[in-house]
Amino acid sequence: MNAHTADTPRVDPALAAGNTTTCAGYAARHFGWRVEDRVGVVTLDRPERKNPLTFDSYAELRDLFGRLKYAQDVKAVVLTGAGGNFCSGGDVHEIIGPLIRLEAPELLMFTRMTGDLVKTMRACPQPIVAAVDGVCAGAGAILAMASDLRLGTARSKTAFLFNRVGLAGCDMGACAILPRLIGHGRASELLYTGRSMNGEEGERWGFFNRLCEPDRLLGEALALAGEIARGPTFANGITKTMLHQEWNMGIDQAIEAEAQAQAICMMTEDFSRAYHAFVEKRRPVFEGN
Repeated sequence: MNAHTADTPRVDPALAAGNTTTCAGYAARHFGWRVEDRVGVVTLDRPERKNPLTFDSYAELRDLFGRLKYAQDVKAVVLTGAGGNFCSGGDVHEIIGPLIRLEAPELLMFTRMTGDLVKTMRACPQPIVAAVDGVCAGAGAILAMASDLRLGTARSKTAFLFNRVGLAGCDMGACAILPRLIGHGRASELLYTGRSMNGEEGERWGFFNRLCEPDRLLGEALALAGEIARGPTFANGITKTMLHQEWNMGIDQAIEAEAQAQAICMMTEDFSRAYHAFVEKRRPVFEGN
């Protein structure tokens, strides 16, 4: 279906050098990172304090998700926390304390950095599965919200508690994304009150795709991410892009954009593989190209 032959590289090496990378060997400094069967696993790993974020971990997460946009060896991502909790938000002593002493330019530097983390999560083509147990508060709730799929537990406690610390609920895209997940009225309640949403309520409201037993949560998240990673990953990346971009489109624009996107997917070898597998009555093996 494509013009290259067995003797011709599918991507010009000079082009690939500037636009592709690998992440399996990446050595994270401020959280856990590993790659298993093309699934990257980010583990927020400060369990003694319920996995809070710091200036360093915000920046490194932003940079890692930015790098994943060009990664060829990671097809899906699981985001989780250690020790029975997801993330308690920004560290009170390492973030909140310093912030009250900063001037406006530095404060804007911080809020833009946190917003850029959400932007890179939405821009990377790999679907992100959040495995949420226990505390999921503040910026932790945002990380779950910014993921593509969310698995929770009955004991999950998700709170967008910005107003509890004297801040607006409009943090890191919450006022744009959360209403699209659970509805305007429910999002308004959580953002105005800062109260916790338990796991069963989160599933009922559509925040969680499903609930799992705590001891099975990570395994089910890995299984879901693995299923996605075995699929037509170029096409999955297009789906993620269109889900994001069509928020700001009218229906006619969206239909035309999807027509163009689907035509591009029809040029992939995975599309051809699926057809031949159907003809031969076997399951297709997708390769992401």
